[in-house]
Amino acid sequence: MTASTLAADVLTYPQTRKEDVVDTLHGVKIADPYRWLEDDNSEETKAWVKAQNEVTFGYLEKLPRREAIQKRLKELWNYERVGMPFERGGRWFYSHNTGLQNQAVLKTAESLEGEARVLLDPNAMSKEGTTSLSDYEPSEDGKLIAYSVSEAGSDWTTIRVRDIASGRDLDDVVKWVKFSGVSWLKDGSGFFYSRYDEPKPGAALTAKNEFHKLCFHKLGTPQSEDKVVYERKDEPKWGFGGHVTEDGDYLIIQVWLGTEPKNRVFYKKIAGDEAVVELLNDNDARYSFIDNDGPVFYFRTDLNAPCFQVIAIDTRKPQRGNWRIVVPEVPKVLLEGVSTVGGWMFCEYLRDAKTEVKGYEMAGTEVRDVNLPGIGSAGGFGGHRKDTSTFFSFTSFTEPGAIYRMDLKTGESRLWRKLEVKFDGSAFETKQVFYNSKDGTKVPMFIVHKKGIKLDGSNPTLLYGYGGFNINMTPGFSVSRTVWLEMGGVFAMPNLRGGGEYGREWHLAGVKLGKQNVFDDFIAAAEWLITNKYTTSAKLSIQGGSNGGLLVGACMTQRPDLYAAALPAVGVLDMLRFEKFTIGWGWKSDYGSVENELEFKALLSYSPYHNLKPGTRYPATLVTTSDHDDRVVPAHSFKFGTRLQECQAKDGPPTLIRIETSAGHGAGTALNKTIEKVADEWAFLAKALEMKAD
Repeated sequence: MTASTLAADVLTYPQTRKEDVVDTLHGVKIADPYRWLEDDNSEETKAWVKAQNEVTFGYLEKLPRREAIQKRLKELWNYERVGMPFERGGRWFYSHNTGLQNQAVLKTAESLEGEARVLLDPNAMSKEGTTSLSDYEPSEDGKLIAYSVSEAGSDWTTIRVRDIASGRDLDDVVKWVKFSGVSWLKDGSGFFYSRYDEPKPGAALTAKNEFHKLCFHKLGTPQSEDKVVYERKDEPKWGFGGHVTEDGDYLIIQVWLGTEPKNRVFYKKIAGDEAVVELLNDNDARYSFIDNDGPVFYFRTDLNAPCFQVIAIDTRKPQRGNWRIVVPEVPKVLLEGVSTVGGWMFCEYLRDAKTEVKGYEMAGTEVRDVNLPGIGSAGGFGGHRKDTSTFFSFTSFTEPGAIYRMDLKTGESRLWRKLEVKFDGSAFETKQVFYNSKDGTKVPMFIVHKKGIKLDGSNPTLLYGYGGFNINMTPGFSVSRTVWLEMGGVFAMPNLRGGGEYGREWHLAGVKLGKQNVFDDFIAAAEWLITNKYTTSAKLSIQGGSNGGLLVGACMTQRPDLYAAALPAVGVLDMLRFEKFTIGWGWKSDYGSVENELEFKALLSYSPYHNLKPGTRYPATLVTTSDHDDRVVPAHSFKFGTRLQECQAKDGPPTLIRIETSAGHGAGTALNKTIEKVADEWAFLAKALEMKAD
């Protein structure tokens, strides 16, 4: 691979071959000269990856603050982390990381106060620490545990079964599992899971995922004998999740279509060989199964309630006229989650993206507010009907978090575990502001920084966003952001439309033909930070991953003048071809499809890859992706990154692509790889924003 000089006094980028590839969509000719980079198995693509990484790491390794940042990240990340405990068959389980372990391990103990032993250690499953536990579920009697592992961050997983007393695996192996949980029969004789057919050789990371199946694996039998419980050969894109109710009487089947904000719910009685009942088959709203009282099923739904409510459906009288509202909707306050434990129902609300929790009797009578330690994010409140207590976690931007145990009878909570990090959160402050977007919509934004900073426009600022798929951005502790704050940086996180912070209408205002609203919200946040003298364009950077990578890519191509640096991670950056790979077709509910002419025009108007213009001065950019990302295939970043290098003004700042090996979309990434990546990103920003070392 030859090299050409783009900015002779700074960097020499690899010369990337261009092909004369042109598609015609709705009468519009679309050039795609880097289509060949979509073949991640070709030797030419592998050579391109190697050449790009040589340039990128050659630049990053010379950054003056990189080593110090990496050292501080290691120091801060070296703290004991414990997950929420749960009980099965009188035995307790919780995740644990001593500090710098690449992956958390699963521990088990006879009591919460007793000494725990390691039950599952993914660090011992691969030399590089790139094998991760993606799910695990003990049987009800606490004798067996089914667990799934992912290799190098892939969405594909393999399920195995371990005898908890001996620590030895049984012979059972279940492969080609994807987008699946594990749910045991009450007697522990087997479990339900979901899978796709085995892909063709070499196509596992790119082939389209279709024809999901809900299966049952009986212990002691080969996977080839597993029974298909439910599939729809007439609906290749439907996906299925199976969950056995706590009483063991019903299999609840959640039916999903990509990321569509609506779903179906079917069920089947476990006993006998009765047919699947299509209880909720109109695909008219979102229905999340909560619990059942015999034949009465409880659901969280946004049917006629954009911010969600709780309803009860008696399956003996399933007609809509018989449905009962248990907990009504609170307008403009999102009912984010509902759980049951010990005869109680806990409702977790988001009020302006901050958590509030209320306890109800199962009949719907409100009994108490749960006292939380401050403004932040809480979660948990699960368990069994026989339980007399429950656990919940609480975290904020500057508090690493703690786990509390709450007495269900009195409502009193006591600290179970507090995470201790070598970081003084009291030196920082968090505030929430509201600003107007381009069309006048009021948007909330969290801002975190050192106390006493001067609002003189001199502060290096990181603006982070997502804005999609009904996902909520809430306060939470992050070691990487903590280091950014210690470096003197301001962190800002707006709650963009496309998320779910204010319910269905907030989400739908940022999809398909309205996707530009999301970018307008983000651009308006940047302008607000500048107007209010937190920062200036020369000190402002933007960051986002996956759908947030699209956000960054769209905003840096629409307003390259507004930011000094950009960090698009594992982004969806070619909006005309995202449907063609793995689960990409499932995102059409948010993005639309090129098959629809109006949606095609909207997609083309903001697709980052297609909107790069030669000779434009773009921000300093570090594109990041991974070779095993089978969620957002790396071709998105490959094509965008090389086109960005081609278009960057000759005197423009660096535009680099960093390609991680043996890693995926993010989940399960080894800690050492995470630390290296964050150190590279912060050192890159320190240089681009001309940050002064303390």
